[in-house]
Amino acid sequence: MANTPHELHEEFPNRADKIHELKTSNTHFSKLYDEYHEINRKVHTAETDIKPTSDEHLADLRKERLSLKDQLFAMLTAD
Repeated sequence: MANTPHELHEEFPNRADKIHELKTSNTHFSKLYDEYHEINRKVHTAETDIKPTSDEHLADLRKERLSLKDQLFAMLTAD
């Protein structure tokens, strides 16, 4: 079980400039970015037992985080 936060800029370090650009210029990206970080915090607090949760709920949170990450990556790599 990983207990390292999956911050978006750490997940995509070579796209830090693009992340910043889209956060400030694209409202949809900004909304997904905020949702990703909210879910990411929930996953991290569950994984570290700060706020324990069921395995099923944690799996659902991880799936939601992955879905958001995929959407954000698609926007980061779109030309």
